Amino acid sequence: MAVTAKMVKELREKTGAGMMDCKKALTETNGDMEQAIDYLREKGISKAAKKADRIAAEGSAYVAVDGNQAVLLEMNCETDFVTKNDQFKELLADLGSHLLSQKPADVEEALQQSLNGDGETLESFINSKIAKIGEKLSLRRFTIFEKTDADAFGAYIHMGGNIGVVTVVEGTTDEAFAKDIAMHIAAVNPRYVSRDAVNAEEVEKEREVLKTQALNEGKPENIVEKMVEGRLGKFFEEICLLEQSFVKDPDQKVKKLVADKGATVKGFVRYEVGEGMEKREENFAEEVMNQVKK
Repeated sequence: MAVTAKMVKELREKTGAGMMDCKKALTETNGDMEQAIDYLREKGISKAAKKADRIAAEGSAYVAVDGNQAVLLEMNCETDFVTKNDQFKELLADLGSHLLSQKPADVEEALQQSLNGDGETLESFINSKIAKIGEKLSLRRFTIFEKTDADAFGAYIHMGGNIGVVTVVEGTTDEAFAKDIAMHIAAVNPRYVSRDAVNAEEVEKEREVLKTQALNEGKPENIVEKMVEGRLGKFFEEICLLEQSFVKDPDQKVKKLVADKGATVKGFVRYEVGEGMEKREENFAEEVMNQVKK
């Protein structure tokens, strides 16, 4: 039976599913509307579509490591209760394995890739989990990392998965040390590895702000420049990993710890679940800081 635009429109109105999903459902069921509805329900597409406009700003960060490759991902859901669900945890593991094996360039590409080579897309797989778990679920972002045999991944997931960090430390295979660096990043939230990584325009803007502040304080112009350079040091301590005091030993700078190890921090990525999204306010960084001090 030929599938018409009118039939697709009717099915969309009944299920809230996308046009292509409706067309496929009608094709697979030879145009039988009721069977097509069941088809979409079985695939989890109907429920997923109806939940599409709901806010999913909770969730969990997750790290998967496979040899010299690692991935950090963020999976969102509607309530933090779901993150304790075994099906949600299994979904995180499945996503981590898929991303490491297929290495998509972005989320859009990942969602259209075949899962396990059986023809089902990752998007359909997530939709089927929505039907079972009962909440909107979405893969928000991910980063894939690579290292050599001479390097170490530092991976840290804060309790509950609210914050996830992966750092690549070159020149050492000490994973415990690399994890400590990742834990520091989770707690303190630096934006850059070192001073050299900070954009010159950002530094100049901060310099001008500090200069204006000093002048407004009535400081003599002949000492303002020295004051500004001193305060810039504090600015770099706030945003640069290597300039910061190590959370587990505030008497030591991170750069000294790394140098004593004969290592180099190549880079890091820190995900805080729901950052930049509409959600309730919680200070996860403060939670991490309290945890590492125990």
